[in-house]
Amino acid sequence: MTPTNSLVTTDDDTSLMDDLWQAVGSRFVLATQSRMRRYTRGYRFGEGSAVAVVLPGSLLELWKVVQICVRENVIVIAQASNTGLTGGSTPYGEDYDRRVVVINMMRIKCLHMLDGGRQVVAFPGTTLVELEEALKPVGREPHSVIGSSCLGASVIGGVCNNSGGSLIRRGPAYTELALFARVDATGTLCLVNHLGIDLGVTPEGILSTLDNRSYSADHIDWEEPRRASDKEYVEHIRDVDSDTPARFNADARRLFEASGSAGKVIVFAVRLDTFEATKTTKVFYVGTNDASELNRIRRTMLSAFAALPIAAEYIHREAFDIAERYGKDTYLLVKALGTGTFPRLFALKSRIDGIAERFRFLPANLTDRVMQAASRLFPSHLPVRLKQFRDRFQHHLMIKVSGEGTEETRKFLSAMYPSPDGDFFECSAEEGTAAFLHRFATAGAAVRYRAVHGAEIGGLVALDIALPRNESEWMETLPPAIEKVVLRKLYYGHFFCHVFHQDYLIAKGVDWRETEHKILEVQDRRKARYPAEHNVGHLYKAEEVVSEHYRALDPCNCFNPGVGQTSKMARWR
Repeated sequence: MTPTNSLVTTDDDTSLMDDLWQAVGSRFVLATQSRMRRYTRGYRFGEGSAVAVVLPGSLLELWKVVQICVRENVIVIAQASNTGLTGGSTPYGEDYDRRVVVINMMRIKCLHMLDGGRQVVAFPGTTLVELEEALKPVGREPHSVIGSSCLGASVIGGVCNNSGGSLIRRGPAYTELALFARVDATGTLCLVNHLGIDLGVTPEGILSTLDNRSYSADHIDWEEPRRASDKEYVEHIRDVDSDTPARFNADARRLFEASGSAGKVIVFAVRLDTFEATKTTKVFYVGTNDASELNRIRRTMLSAFAALPIAAEYIHREAFDIAERYGKDTYLLVKALGTGTFPRLFALKSRIDGIAERFRFLPANLTDRVMQAASRLFPSHLPVRLKQFRDRFQHHLMIKVSGEGTEETRKFLSAMYPSPDGDFFECSAEEGTAAFLHRFATAGAAVRYRAVHGAEIGGLVALDIALPRNESEWMETLPPAIEKVVLRKLYYGHFFCHVFHQDYLIAKGVDWRETEHKILEVQDRRKARYPAEHNVGHLYKAEEVVSEHYRALDPCNCFNPGVGQTSKMARWR
């Protein structure tokens, strides 16, 4: 660790702004509410004030900005693409005890291939979709290939937030190889190089070497015992009789330095494993009105099949319906333009909404309303057989397998179906793509529904929960008192991992936070763990093992204070 400045208190905003301008240029220091809006308001949840938003363009500039903030005793909230669902990458409320600066890192885009792409070094602004595209020519894939990536989520954001992804064989985003800055118990800012690459000695030398990629293959340590992915998950998930979840945010197995740090350190780069791309795949689509049939499929395929499936995604009929209508534009945009355009589209959307808010005669959530209206001009976008299964069955499961698992899956499902309650079919390439794209368009459908029907919606409760691997009663039943205040329920998720996303649209006039607490009590009785993969943000209370991880990383509570409903005060007062 290489130390630098210690904490010094000052309230001089002018001095702070001058120093930030000097570090990155005045163009990249935002200080008006309208310009800061898209950085201080969460995608789904949370917002607060900041004295500035800073957009550094290199690792060295990022280091200089962090130095200034630590010296001036300013809170730092590190941010990438701000696509998180729990508000953990923006300020939250107005009750901080120090000034707040948001550092958005999306200008720091760089990706280094190591050993022909067997591993990569990703910078803070590198997105999952950019990594996916870079690896395609060498026949490799990243940890996650769709899901949050269609919103422009960053690679490092996934690592810091224990993101799960949909791929059964790869587990949560995880690495023990990272380059990061932290403030120790004495208030001293240090740069920690655990990348397993010899980059120099001083912080400026290390970061300049990485910025310029002026290191050689000889500087890379391939004998480093630290792991660059969760190599144990492929066996971990097969233990279907375990009474613990396969993956969840507070799993102590996967809290290590930058991994699960949730902004409590400033991560400059991570080193990650990549995976050989699957050349041939097949999607099987299962529909049933008997939830126990899907449990049988899950347990059998995980415990007895020679090859694990690639992915197995679940969607309930009500979620299917809402996504078909309120996720239609997302589906069409991804299909037409790919996922790479989404960060720019979200930035444009935020700017337009910010301008519209200044004019009281314009409706709230203007862009959502316009996009929803525009989507109705297009014909039905889903394949006929998917809609036929929607009419027949409540529960829908999409199973993607690699070539070697196709016959084993076909034989198993053919012996099981048709049943009195269910059936299956083998998707064409077009149907398989549509099924998975529809499932992932579901993730934003509740947000869109709330935006369009704000007059009747009192709030949105969005949970992601992990059930024990041996749980057979996986379908939730809410008490009548909760059921009557919930207008819409969206159930969808990563079924074989037993990770479920559950969105509840609450009736107008009902306290959505109180309802959320009651729903969480239901999850506690089910022995669910939450959050499963979106991190605590400001929506969830961090479990003790998580808050201890935060305290160890950031004893002065300089970075992202309050995350996980912990203290916002200096030194955790």
